Amino acid sequence: MSQALATTNLSLPSVVGSLDAYISAVHRIPVLSQDEEQALSRRYNEEEDLASARKLVMSHLRFVVHVARGYSGYGLQLADLIQEGNIGLMKAVKRFDPDQGVRLVSFAVHWIRAEMHEFILKNWRIVKVATTKAQRKLFFNLRKSKKRLGWMNAAEVSAVARDLGVPEATVREMESRLSGRDIGFEAPADADDDAKPAPEAFLIDEGADPYDNVAEADQSDNQLATLSTAMEKLDERSRHIIQRRWLDEDKATLQELADEYGVSAERIRQVEANAMKKMRGLFAA
Repeated sequence: MSQALATTNLSLPSVVGSLDAYISAVHRIPVLSQDEEQALSRRYNEEEDLASARKLVMSHLRFVVHVARGYSGYGLQLADLIQEGNIGLMKAVKRFDPDQGVRLVSFAVHWIRAEMHEFILKNWRIVKVATTKAQRKLFFNLRKSKKRLGWMNAAEVSAVARDLGVPEATVREMESRLSGRDIGFEAPADADDDAKPAPEAFLIDEGADPYDNVAEADQSDNQLATLSTAMEKLDERSRHIIQRRWLDEDKATLQELADEYGVSAERIRQVEANAMKKMRGLFAA
């Protein structure tokens, strides 16, 4: 198809604003019969009729709300989950084949959940908790697989690993990740004196030692003094070349200096090399 349905403006009801009003609005949209659904799907597939696609999407928005509510335990906004699910629904409408003999809702649930899963994995934690295929499977199944609160015992770990087809070590690792929580690296501005130190408090400040600071400053001063002395020992041309080649912010090329002095670039390179050799001797002394 030449038009990407998932990125086309279908004038869907907006989730932004009152979520209750949106949910009420989508539940007033009539549900299509199977015959109506198939006719609209064929019209969209054969004629790229966006009006038909819009009717298919609109009639299933209530189902997206239903699926989104099932992920309310992850601490994310229901409106955001619905938005992501609507994207999945539009992708499903674009790929739906009415000749397969299944209802659109059965086909679309995979696409709706896939978009929601991706959104949850990206936004549930600052640190990504699921990267491999096995970890992603565990992320959405471990909670409902646990029989009680608290850490699982060896038998429960073994049962979950067997049911989900993943290694026991992966189950324990994911349980540990899900049991943790994000904390701010820096202390909040309104933190009281009795609050636990933020992680930044445990970092070593390499620049906090007064002795090291003084020694570093002295070394820098000595190097500048030695450089100044070494430059004074050079003849005017050598000093000018070193200044232009190494010390100026807008450094000159050999050819630029050669044009300025009316000599070859090789001659400028030789003068520069001799000047650098003299200066290294003074630095080593």
